[in-house]
Amino acid sequence: MITELAVERVEFTCGSCWHRWSVDYDVQRYVDDRGEEWEAFYRDNAPVPSPYTPQGAPPCEYCGRHWVGRLVARRPVPLPGPDAPRDRVPAEGTHRPERHEAPLLESGGHPQPAAVPEGERTRR
Repeated sequence: MITELAVERVEFTCGSCWHRWSVDYDVQRYVDDRGEEWEAFYRDNAPVPSPYTPQGAPPCEYCGRHWVGRLVARRPVPLPGPDAPRDRVPAEGTHRPERHEAPLLESGGHPQPAAVPEGERTRR
């Protein structure tokens, strides 16, 4: 059962050439039949290993080295609840047909997050 959906922006800094980039990952947390909790990561609709591990770290586009990422931003995607507004989707698939031809949002290519001053990090 899925317990949480989120989009996580992960920043990478190459320790070899110091190139910085960030990537958005779709993350699903779920509990399996034995009650164990798992995370699954997706990038551009494809399953990938966790970017927080050496096995899942993407290569630097300049030098090819791999560096583990760090979380810089996160947006939970609400799971539907019993009181959430919702619309039934017609069986014919004619509901918002343009969604099938809309371009996919890519996980990279977005502006880097602005640095937050040290004193501002804990305030909200």
